[in-house]
Amino acid sequence: MSASGRGGRATRQAGRKRSGLVFLAVLILLLVILAVWYLLAGRVPGPTPPTPPAPTPPNAQPADCPDVQVISVPGTWESSAADDPHNPTANPASLMLNVTRPLQERFSPQRADVYTVPYVAQFSNPVALPPDGQESYNNSRAAGTEATIGVIERRHAECPLTTYLLTGFSQGAVIAGDVAARIGAGDGPVSPDQVLGVGLIADGRRDPAAAPTIGPPVAGVGAELSLSGLKLPGITMTGARPGGFGALGDRAVQICAPSDAICDAPAEALKFGNLLGSAVRLGEYYNNPVHAQYNSFVVDGNGTTATQWIADWAGEKIDEAPTPAHE
Repeated sequence: MSASGRGGRATRQAGRKRSGLVFLAVLILLLVILAVWYLLAGRVPGPTPPTPPAPTPPNAQPADCPDVQVISVPGTWESSAADDPHNPTANPASLMLNVTRPLQERFSPQRADVYTVPYVAQFSNPVALPPDGQESYNNSRAAGTEATIGVIERRHAECPLTTYLLTGFSQGAVIAGDVAARIGAGDGPVSPDQVLGVGLIADGRRDPAAAPTIGPPVAGVGAELSLSGLKLPGITMTGARPGGFGALGDRAVQICAPSDAICDAPAEALKFGNLLGSAVRLGEYYNNPVHAQYNSFVVDGNGTTATQWIADWAGEKIDEAPTPAHE
């Protein structure tokens, strides 16, 4: 065979190889999207009317009001709408129990009331046949957001001088982060100066620019940023929170384990030029085991785990919180 013939054959083989790689990358990306669809499903929560400005606060509040209200929002399948907010038992293995129980042991209810938001906390498999009977991610997220805002509104109406600390994991981190962003923008259920801090673990809307990330460096972004604009039955990737956490940006912290597909997904994964690079990371996400290991994920040189760090951070915030006068 002549040199030109061999060259032409090599060129065709190289072309087929490149086409095969592109096809493989697209296929893998579709599998990633399906996996996120499974992990994270109704309509995305619609905008709600701004909360009207609060009246001038009084000089004292009722004697049974806590100084600090801790709001904890559990992740998917770690809560239920009927759960006891002060003694949650819907899922005894709920990750957030490793934050809330130490706080309940450390502080009296008068100093810090620890409230775990009860909500549906489900994620329907939209392609299950027969249907699995669970709520979609979007509907569950909307219910959790409404429940979180509701408890803050009720507490604030009763106890206008109480301050707040918000924390959450996974779907719960998305909810707590969304409520914090609304407060930080000035249209939340309380004013920004009444929020002591916001601590999020594995936030699906994690934006590295919105708040510092505690622990090892994380190259990616939240899945909802990675797949921003994607709309599938029951799941809408809403992208970054406009304005981040606003006035709460200096009081918010994020924890994300490298390779956790929920909070460390490739940036702009749907951009054609990024398909191959995104596909390279697929092996890290198989079954997403890291997402269930934050109770042992170490975030500093002292061996502090993610949940220990958030509990200690929250404890410090509560120690430093003001003590309102009581009537």
